[in-house]
Amino acid sequence: MSDLVNRQVRLASRPTGWVQPENFEMADEAVAEPADGEILVRNIFMSVDPYMRGRMNDAKSYVPPFQIGKVLQAGVVGQVIASRHDDFAEGDYVSGMLGWEKFSISNGEGLHKVINTDVPLSWYLGILGMPGMTAWVGLTEIAGLKEGESVFVSAASGAVGSVVGQIAKIYNCHVAGCAGSDEKLEILKSEFGYDEAFNYKTSKSIPASIAAACPEGIDVNFENVGGDIFEAAMWNMRPFGRIALCGMIANYNDEEQQPGPRGMMAIIGKRLTIRGFIVSDHPKACGEFVNKAAGWIAEGKLKYRETIAEGIDNAPAAFIDMLNGRNIGKQIIRLDDD
Repeated sequence: MSDLVNRQVRLASRPTGWVQPENFEMADEAVAEPADGEILVRNIFMSVDPYMRGRMNDAKSYVPPFQIGKVLQAGVVGQVIASRHDDFAEGDYVSGMLGWEKFSISNGEGLHKVINTDVPLSWYLGILGMPGMTAWVGLTEIAGLKEGESVFVSAASGAVGSVVGQIAKIYNCHVAGCAGSDEKLEILKSEFGYDEAFNYKTSKSIPASIAAACPEGIDVNFENVGGDIFEAAMWNMRPFGRIALCGMIANYNDEEQQPGPRGMMAIIGKRLTIRGFIVSDHPKACGEFVNKAAGWIAEGKLKYRETIAEGIDNAPAAFIDMLNGRNIGKQIIRLDDD
């Protein structure tokens, strides 16, 4: 494989506050031959996700931090172009955690074959991948969604939030959410079926905006943002409401821990249940979702949006754009741009 050049994105430095372009470095190296028990994957699509911001810090978490000078990791869909592994053949499409790079060597651990190629391959990083599974697990396993309830979703137009709202509508729920632009609000209502939505950036009072969007209160809050939005949603919960804590993107770039949420007495008075979760802890439910989602997509009940950046050199900028909320739906990088 000496004629192939592997373009890579490595962590150059750990961010202080918001991620900057100088925190990344580009590198080229020759593509190695796979050893016994390994495969060589030509990466086609790569996902960038909010949780990666935490991995850029040197802090203990549920996944190890990225290492300075090393290739970053991401969810990838690619094609096997050389195999010395009994379970994978040349030509197989696979998905799993690989590098921010054009070619990856893998021993196959954590990789899954993509059998159905009737849908775009990038969908296995979005609506049929981790974001879609996260929406399903959060609603059903964590929040115990019931037919006809009232659901509020923060970051409603994102990769997870856009699926959350649609699943809740399949359950005949009242669904409301917030997003950061009027364009996103229109998409939430016209494409994803949201009943109500507001622009949190222009709202004069987030608690009042949530109360207007959910006049009967909130049974399930699917929380992706944290901060002021989480506080306001908590204050608008109905008795015995459930909060599925998926993400806290409002705090990912904080240099110091922020106080809050305020008004936590509401948890007691309203008898709320608040539970954080990691989607990978629920493999059975994830498998269940893929089968259900495929049927819902075929029936037109699930729609999907993705924002695609072209070329690996644009991966750092796309990641920063995603953290700033500039994407609609899933942020994807098309790596195979030759």
